[in-house]
Amino acid sequence: MKVLLINGSPRREGNTSVALREAAMQLEKNGIETELFWIGTKPVRGCIACGKCRENGNNRCVFNDDVTNQVIEKMESCDAIILGAPVYYGQPAAQAQAMQQRMLYAGNKSFVGKPAAAVCVCRRGGASAAFQTLQMPFQMCNMPIVTSQYWNIAYGREEGQSAQDTEGMQTMRTLANNMAVMLKMYATGSADKLPAEEWTPMHFIR
Repeated sequence: MKVLLINGSPRREGNTSVALREAAMQLEKNGIETELFWIGTKPVRGCIACGKCRENGNNRCVFNDDVTNQVIEKMESCDAIILGAPVYYGQPAAQAQAMQQRMLYAGNKSFVGKPAAAVCVCRRGGASAAFQTLQMPFQMCNMPIVTSQYWNIAYGREEGQSAQDTEGMQTMRTLANNMAVMLKMYATGSADKLPAEEWTPMHFIR
């Protein structure tokens, strides 16, 4: 079993990284393999609704000039995902959000049914709104949301300060413990996965 933890911050060793590493260490203690992936500082495209990913049917975004397809490929061999991002103006960092939208739409087959969680880090406020923003796409993709003792939020301004947020770090460890339990339950096959109903979309404009 393996969990992909994505650092959606432009700062490779910043507070988002601290929070994700705390979760990763706890997952490893539970016997779960982890991979930390930093999306870097290069531009990440937003989705332009071209629909080419569906036309091509290759589980990839047609634009291959940023990290999005790398993440989709990594998720093909991972069993769960944790996406972390800093909070900018009450929202997740734009590059993390743009990547999330494209990876889930273009690479949907690699994500459906896999446990997921979001992590947000901020100096002071806006974290709960940003956290909710990152969580909602996972729910739309039929991904079981892994809970913790609180919202997955840590606080800190200067690089590394979030390590001093003792409750925040405990929240990361609890999240990791819960994810490990869920993955192990899935692995034992103790519950059969129920067949999904055929999607029946409805629009209110006739």
